Amino acid sequence: MRHGVRRAVWPAWVRAAGIGVRPPPPPPRGDMAEPGPGTGSGRAREEEPDPAGKEEAAPAPKKRRLAGGERYVPPPRKLNPGVSFGAEHFAETSYYFEGGLRKVRPYYFDFRTYCKGRWVGRSLLHVFGTEFRAQPLSYYRAAARAGRLRLNEEPVSDLDIVLKNNDFLRNTVHRHEPPVTAQPIRILAEDEEVVVVDKPSSLPVHPCGRFRHNTVIFILGKEHGLRELHTLHRLDRMTSGVLMFAKTAAVSKRIDEQVRQRQLEKEYVCRVVGEFPEHEVVCEEPILVVSYKVGVCRVDAKGKPCQTLFQRLSYNGSSSVVRCLPRTGRTHQIRVHLQFLGHPILNDPIYNMEAWGPDRGKGGRIGKTDEELLKALVEEHRSKQSLEILGIGEEDLNSAGESKDCGNSGDCTKSDPVNGSSCPAEDEKDPERNDVAACPLNTDTNLEPPDKDKELRLCGNQDGQAGEKGWEEKDPLCVECRTSRRDPSPKELVMFLHALRYKGADFEYCSSMPEWAMEDWQE
Repeated sequence: MRHGVRRAVWPAWVRAAGIGVRPPPPPPRGDMAEPGPGTGSGRAREEEPDPAGKEEAAPAPKKRRLAGGERYVPPPRKLNPGVSFGAEHFAETSYYFEGGLRKVRPYYFDFRTYCKGRWVGRSLLHVFGTEFRAQPLSYYRAAARAGRLRLNEEPVSDLDIVLKNNDFLRNTVHRHEPPVTAQPIRILAEDEEVVVVDKPSSLPVHPCGRFRHNTVIFILGKEHGLRELHTLHRLDRMTSGVLMFAKTAAVSKRIDEQVRQRQLEKEYVCRVVGEFPEHEVVCEEPILVVSYKVGVCRVDAKGKPCQTLFQRLSYNGSSSVVRCLPRTGRTHQIRVHLQFLGHPILNDPIYNMEAWGPDRGKGGRIGKTDEELLKALVEEHRSKQSLEILGIGEEDLNSAGESKDCGNSGDCTKSDPVNGSSCPAEDEKDPERNDVAACPLNTDTNLEPPDKDKELRLCGNQDGQAGEKGWEEKDPLCVECRTSRRDPSPKELVMFLHALRYKGADFEYCSSMPEWAMEDWQE
């Protein structure tokens, strides 16, 4: 006689001990948040019911019991794995145009971060005082009283609170962005797979540092309706020219594979100092990063290997137009190699400065330590009131040390650019506010949280007259709202380096020669 197979029914004490019961699936990697309706591990259990309908779901994990007075820290939430900006991001603020510049109206913004390992066991006040010296401690005390500092989404009432692993910090700031050129972004090509643009100089490709709305990604989204683009390659902020985006992840992956297989070819054109040799020149000097914060590199035997091919196109008696073919993609590679060859880009705000010495870095001759070089570069720009051209501010120079998570002004941080910086007080990489430490706040001031409807008031220009800005927010905590500084001229925001052509296995896109690259051009 054949007997049917019967499912074993375990006694309650066995099920409670977990014997013979299939364990619940582990939470997704990087997502330790408690499962909500239809999400996380709860959903996984719902999708795997017992065939007989009798197996009980595993109970949710219990919170760890806390010792008396111990502060509970919620588990970290899953971060957005991709970068996608939507209507709510584009609506944060708007543009206006003044003096040949594109400007962003100041707006409120949340910088968010999880507690870094080196902060664990230190008080929030100590972290602000040692790592975020861009603002005086009085600012952070006032910001806490105004409800702008939050720890695990709860207002911070005591800056002496000791940080723990997985603490989540949020800081609401009144954000000011540096101006960029008013030159429009020109669409070179667009189909269902890619969009190719001609990027103006001075525009970062995507949000980084103090730049968010004044970036190619945001301008394309706000003014051209091009959203959810995938960056295929980058150009330094001061470099203009061909820039290509993929419209889908599949296209991005396909072109990334071409990059890995070195099937892509990039061609640049620049105008350099002096008479460049007529024959082809190959430079293979290794390049070392001197400062991520300021964005300075130099030739050094300890640097990364790289190669650039150069060919002179024309010479007008004082400067040369040179074709550049980088075979590798190091930071500032073309600019550093041209400086080493004794022909820096004519108006390069870093590599054609007196700070490099009488030879301006030719042949690697600098005659200064890295620290002395950086100090000389900063002082030279400070004397010209042009620190903004470097993409740094006085408070960036006051912050502690170099950030290993941040690049130069042409690159993006490794944080989440959708949600904000990796830093609780400001973006470490590219801040722009000057004279912060010189304007301490009154710690007795009674401040309220930002009320955008109440704080809208007319903000005049540097001459005290209302300009095209119209109505802007003036914030009682914001030093930038009280600081007057010289705007860069549109000419200062153009560097004579242009990405002329971008070629792959099955595509090729070109832009027209810039005006400064014409053979008969004169300064």
